[in-house]
Amino acid sequence: MSTPSARPSTNPSAASVAPLRAVALVCTLNPSPARSSSDLLARQVLDALADQGVAGSTVRVVDHDVKPGVTLDQGDGDEWPAIRQQIIDADILLVSTPTWMGQHSSVCQRVLERLDAELSEKDDQGRLLTYGKVAIAAVVGNEDGAHHVSAVLYQCLNDVGFTIPAGGVSYWNGEAMHGVDYQDLPETPEEVASTTKTLAVNAAHLAGLLRGANYPAS
Repeated sequence: MSTPSARPSTNPSAASVAPLRAVALVCTLNPSPARSSSDLLARQVLDALADQGVAGSTVRVVDHDVKPGVTLDQGDGDEWPAIRQQIIDADILLVSTPTWMGQHSSVCQRVLERLDAELSEKDDQGRLLTYGKVAIAAVVGNEDGAHHVSAVLYQCLNDVGFTIPAGGVSYWNGEAMHGVDYQDLPETPEEVASTTKTLAVNAAHLAGLLRGANYPAS
């Protein structure tokens, strides 16, 4: 796990919502220290969030023993509870996944399944603990599929209580039938950089609003 430092904000309104925190769950299939396009894009999103005064950290999920299941703690060395605590402590959750066979990774699916347990966790007003938290996505792949994967993530994350901002994903898909990875590009495409910046601005803005005025009890 690594924790980039938040940069001084270039957004005059950011001070009113800082300090905000983000945690990125990187769902690559490659354990550290292998290179990962999902990790690269996640860090670029965190850098953009840092420009909005948001401190961030990353967790490469495959490096941890996250047991299968849908409870808060599956026991027997399960490392999900520690990862979950970082999510609960954060204002923004970023899920970054590669695309395999047109789908999110199996590691990402494990994360979504473990988040299902949040449906049973409520505060003293009966709200899910994830209410008031923002979720965003980052998707990479060498074929089309980013819209499908982000749609799946939006539904799953919203279903367990997170709020998705406008423009809630940054993504890159390479040309079909080719093998170039995002991490192998000579530079970040302008369209991706612009989308990532907008994602960060919107996510930080929404997280600040929700921190100051959470959803009402219902």
